[in-house]
Amino acid sequence: MTRPVLALTVGDPVGIGPEITLATLAQHAGDPAHHGIAVGDLGALERARAALGLDVELRAVSSWDTEPAGPGVVDVFDIGVLGADLPAWGQVDARAGRAAVVAIEAATQAALDGAISGVVTGPINKEAIWAAGSEHLGHTEMLGALTGVTEQDTMFVVRNTHAAGHHLRIFFATRHLSLRKALDKITRETQLGSIRRAAQALEVFGVPSPRLAVAAINPHGGENGAFGDEEIVHLAPAVTDARALGLDVAGPIPADSVFHHGLTGRYDGVLSQYHDQGHIAAKTFDFDGTISVTVGLPILRTSVDHGTAFDIAGQGVADAGTMSSAYLAAVEYAPFVDGIRAAYRPGVGAA
Repeated sequence: MTRPVLALTVGDPVGIGPEITLATLAQHAGDPAHHGIAVGDLGALERARAALGLDVELRAVSSWDTEPAGPGVVDVFDIGVLGADLPAWGQVDARAGRAAVVAIEAATQAALDGAISGVVTGPINKEAIWAAGSEHLGHTEMLGALTGVTEQDTMFVVRNTHAAGHHLRIFFATRHLSLRKALDKITRETQLGSIRRAAQALEVFGVPSPRLAVAAINPHGGENGAFGDEEIVHLAPAVTDARALGLDVAGPIPADSVFHHGLTGRYDGVLSQYHDQGHIAAKTFDFDGTISVTVGLPILRTSVDHGTAFDIAGQGVADAGTMSSAYLAAVEYAPFVDGIRAAYRPGVGAA
């Protein structure tokens, strides 16, 4: 490929996905350095164009290597699921769920075939994909099944940081679990695995000699066991084990300061212990500039980290900032695609 070709799946076609996808591609159409192609039903994008009042042409394409037409033209890989009979905006609908799934399948296969550099995913509605017959809990599980890998991690990239030229990456030792269950999952062994995978991901995604910090769980890092002993029993021993393997890792560091240190450039990445610990830090600092990268897949996948916003869908008021950030992040990471494929091909997995 002479330039990165990126597939942007619109997500649920009755949510804000078509609007933010179209707004993003309209903004970047004609850039000679990269080419974005919307993946979804042409009719859904046409309806989004009307909602946004955008003066752009939508061009249906059937080949990923079609040359971009230039400014004012957005290419659409029409999946042909919905046709002209579009479901109503902002409602859970099995047909919309099916369209979301087909778009993901088409884009993922193109990435596996090497026809595109990466996939940028718009928000899906879990109820809708389940109504359509999908058995997957969400995007990550679906992508894992499509690519043949069983273990993936989430890497948040906070693109706007205090340190010039520095992006903070946040990793998660646990994700979609209750806090009580998440704490039960954290052991010395699982923590070491999380540290190793985070360090590997930083290198794969272009950070040489990465510096990683491990966030503590308890207030003030537990105060030597006065406020909890997870740091003593699990986290600190895992950090010691990681250092013995030659990894540059610090911690556990109290969570009320470690993310600030990362934002100012002291660390390249922070390992968050549970979902909200890292999410709150990233989204409070920069909600629109923070994007999600799925680590462990043999393809490049970036994503928005918000939902379908059914309550405002079709009104032309959705903010495309996060989708634009996810797109630009995919452009930035496209040069590392060969390394991503080599590091995470099925049967290899993370370190």
